[in-house]
Amino acid sequence: MTDTKEADMGGARLELTVDAVANGGWCVARHEGRVVFVRHALPGERVVAEVTEETARFLRADAVEILEPSPDRVTPPCPFAGPGRCGGCDWQHATLEAQRRLKADVVAEQFRRLAGLDRKVVVEEVPGAEDGLGWRTRVRFAVERDGTTGLRKHRSHEIEHVTECLIAHPGVEEIGAERLTWPGAASVEVVAASGGDRAVIVEPVPRRRAAIPDVDAAVLLDEGRRGTRALRGRASLTERVGERDFRVTASGFWQVHPGAAATLLAAVLDFGRPEPGEWALDLYCGAGLFAAGLAEAVGPEGAVLGIESEPQAAQDARFNLRDLPQARIERGRVEEALDRLRIERADLVVADPPRAGLGRPVVERVAGLEASRVVYVSCDPATLARDVAWFGEHGYRLEDLRAFDQYPMTHHVECVALLVRD
Repeated sequence: MTDTKEADMGGARLELTVDAVANGGWCVARHEGRVVFVRHALPGERVVAEVTEETARFLRADAVEILEPSPDRVTPPCPFAGPGRCGGCDWQHATLEAQRRLKADVVAEQFRRLAGLDRKVVVEEVPGAEDGLGWRTRVRFAVERDGTTGLRKHRSHEIEHVTECLIAHPGVEEIGAERLTWPGAASVEVVAASGGDRAVIVEPVPRRRAAIPDVDAAVLLDEGRRGTRALRGRASLTERVGERDFRVTASGFWQVHPGAAATLLAAVLDFGRPEPGEWALDLYCGAGLFAAGLAEAVGPEGAVLGIESEPQAAQDARFNLRDLPQARIERGRVEEALDRLRIERADLVVADPPRAGLGRPVVERVAGLEASRVVYVSCDPATLARDVAWFGEHGYRLEDLRAFDQYPMTHHVECVALLVRD
């Protein structure tokens, strides 16, 4: 049962004074004692906001007129951004400096509220997108029944038709998927890898055959539970970090900002300080980015175990670490694999879980390993702060925290936390 009700105030226009930023690309305002979450606004502004949704506890609204603008406000560079338009970007109406301050405020607020910790947070620029545009190396386009494409509007199944996406990497835009028609497709995902490979992944409408236009890229068909099948070209891409190449299944996970993989690897190694001969774990290891760095650091006298539940990612990781005999990849859910392999201790643990975070059972299992350092990589400050609080119940404290602007123009932020045993 949802708390969303028939919007008695739907479409109503309210004059509001905007207060602090909230997680998710919103700012907070109040109307007659009720909280209003407002998009397309900035803290301190006076706006006219149109109500888009009413729940039993709060309203959601879009700022449709700016009465008193913030000095941080700019004209969005993308013509498809704004109230009722494409939902892919949250902060195109703010300067990049302001976006990073807003994200820092969100991270700090989540740690205060969920972990009881006061932290000074600075969101750092990630090299490769100085103007905040042209960074997204993987873009999924929705497809209409007539084969035309676009991007979803915010909290909607409606599609905004775009001629280009300004945050998309040039390699994605070279394919021109949004300017082609894709009859019979439900979605089209375009990937531009750092090694120069390009791939298009087509999800067909159930019981229909997708008609795929001629594109200068590998073409894969998304067959649901059966995975993806290459129709033309290779099913994998090459990503390069430093002097090492990584094979990544085209439909698999890799950081979407071109500078993110190298930035995160450096942060993980800086926090983790892996030493020769140590025993390290890389949980949710994906294609093996962190496991490779850890294995090189601990050397042949050390050992690294990577754990990954997704079959193709685990296979890619084994391939990518084949020259590092001290590294081993195990497929399975983290807690199940740790129990099955009877892992009872580690010197260092690195974890990069999905947005849902580790969760209490995994936190308890990892804490039981009594590693002196846990490096936690997270794309969601709320689940990170929650898990940090749970680690605190097991004798770990937050030693350091860094935040990175891997997703300019959006509300998303990547964090790396260092937890140490007291």
